[in-house]
Amino acid sequence: MIYGAECWPVKRKHINKINIAEMRMLRWMCGYTRKDKMINKYIQKKVGVAPIEHKLRESRLRWFGHLNRRPIEAPVRKIELLNFAHVQKGRVRPKKI
Repeated sequence: MIYGAECWPVKRKHINKINIAEMRMLRWMCGYTRKDKMINKYIQKKVGVAPIEHKLRESRLRWFGHLNRRPIEAPVRKIELLNFAHVQKGRVRPKKI
């Protein structure tokens, strides 16, 4: 379900949607429906899985470790040395409220 998630730009709203999808799958595996009103933590404990939010963090940290072990000449590491202080943001339309 989270294949390739180590380089996703994850926001709080994305994590909420992923948590919902995970719980749907776990309920389906256990044979429960929302009408059974089983607590999410009980279902996770019964299946024996960690919350997907922790797995996302773990995979991103693992990827970060791989990047840090690359030589400084690698294109991925060269981005760390770039200075974007002189770059100005373009003019954009104000956000709708």
